[in-house]
Amino acid sequence: MSTLEVNNIKDTGSNSLISSDGSGTFTINNGVLKNTPAFSVNLGSNQVLSNNVVTKILLDTEEYDTDSAFASNKFTVPTGKGGKYAITLNIYWSLGNTESASELRLQLYKNGSALNREWISFNPSGRLTAMAQTLKVDLDLSAGDYLEMYALGYTGGASITAVDTQTKMSGFRIIGA
Repeated sequence: MSTLEVNNIKDTGSNSLISSDGSGTFTINNGVLKNTPAFSVNLGSNQVLSNNVVTKILLDTEEYDTDSAFASNKFTVPTGKGGKYAITLNIYWSLGNTESASELRLQLYKNGSALNREWISFNPSGRLTAMAQTLKVDLDLSAGDYLEMYALGYTGGASITAVDTQTKMSGFRIIGA
């Protein structure tokens, strides 16, 4: 029986790739081996959306942002971090007690333009006063590309509220893809 014991694996430049604390806990030190950048942001407070108006969701509260790539309500791919990304949008709609919606749409924008296939729409039959929607997509992104979250609601005239911490955008770079 053979045993290999190491506490640090380094590349030829003496950069630590993987290290161990001696108790079985490993730390991956190389950014190439991590699903970063990664981020999760949400609304800090409710946002009122006008009827039949495409509105940018003002995501202003970061849960985490590994590369400081989320700012001004958008995620921007950092230099050297292009590749495939898994992106998730969540919105919780509230219409109040007396209104109903004929359509609610959640949409992802890339570089200021709506992605044609990256949206979800719901056409309720009858009265609807609250609803959650989730959109998940995988995208090829290059350094400098940016993503934003938009929403649109048709209510017959009433405003709609996107509810604070239940409305969010998150994502990460997929390594090995």
